Amino acid sequence: MMHNLFSHWQQANNNWLQIDTLDMHTGGEPLRIIVDGFAQLAGHTMLEKRADCLARFDHLRQALMFEPRGHADMYGALITEPERAESHFGVLFLHNEGYSTMCGHAIIALATAAKECAVTKFNEGINELRIDTPAGLIKAYLTLKNNQLTQVCFDNVASFVDRLALQITVPKYGHISCDIAFGGAYYAFVDADSIDLQLTPNNHDKIITLGKAIKAQVARQYQPTHPVDDALGFLYGVIFYSNTQLSNHDAFSRHVCIFAAGELDRSPTGTGVSARAALAFAKGELKIGQQVNIESILGSVFSVELQQQYPFSGYTATVPRVSGTAYVTGTHRFIIDPADPLQQGFIFR
Repeated sequence: MMHNLFSHWQQANNNWLQIDTLDMHTGGEPLRIIVDGFAQLAGHTMLEKRADCLARFDHLRQALMFEPRGHADMYGALITEPERAESHFGVLFLHNEGYSTMCGHAIIALATAAKECAVTKFNEGINELRIDTPAGLIKAYLTLKNNQLTQVCFDNVASFVDRLALQITVPKYGHISCDIAFGGAYYAFVDADSIDLQLTPNNHDKIITLGKAIKAQVARQYQPTHPVDDALGFLYGVIFYSNTQLSNHDAFSRHVCIFAAGELDRSPTGTGVSARAALAFAKGELKIGQQVNIESILGSVFSVELQQQYPFSGYTATVPRVSGTAYVTGTHRFIIDPADPLQQGFIFR
């Protein structure tokens, strides 16, 4: 039969690199989980592994994130040995620009995949999954009923407000006010209604262009400094939010995040909703124990609830609990032929 013509292809050359992945999405945002074939990383801590990957194996990140295997908005997760003895595994987060310090949509997908792949024994009720990230230890919680996954959530790292009402000037838009907050990464938050920006899919080009311009201008004026680890002290993205442009009347607000080199997050952004929850708490808009829904540009929803507050190196920090849903989209076996002149991929944005 014609459909079997190429079914017996096998790797023809032993020097071709083979990398296996499990692909998923959380709220529409892709996640390519690298499960086998990537180089062994040096270092004990996740930040050391992150630095080693950047120094020695960044070409593999590009090959898997960029075209022709990926695209400008691809996102990845590289599974590693854990940093802590009690953790189940470690993870590095990859994107078009480099390496994130923490990623909420990836944690939700990884926890979902952990159940499907039986990475540990899961029982009826609530199960704890411990994941080491560059931003710190993340505890995810999987709820099972009749061996079916009914909920995935995670407690994020210390999230806090860094600066309120930073004033910047952007050509064609003039003066814009930004709030800077941390939820595993630093974000500049901008009220989309205050600049008449529509947070709709058909406006994505304008959102990306403006997000990149704001990020560049904030970086010129202000450099956040993480109170514990200097490696976390950089502006990762810009989040436009609106409390009026909602497709779901139960939503607290809509988020559209532009991060890395102009990537538009299809999900509400897990670290972003964590930072936004800390920001809303500081402004008296959200209380400890209050759960709210935040929707994405697609209308997909993450829920966030502040578990507690506590002093954190001069800041008032909160612990956000974020929940969402992820789905498997496929598996891949990628081949990297050393003779291929485009083996490291390419990108147009």
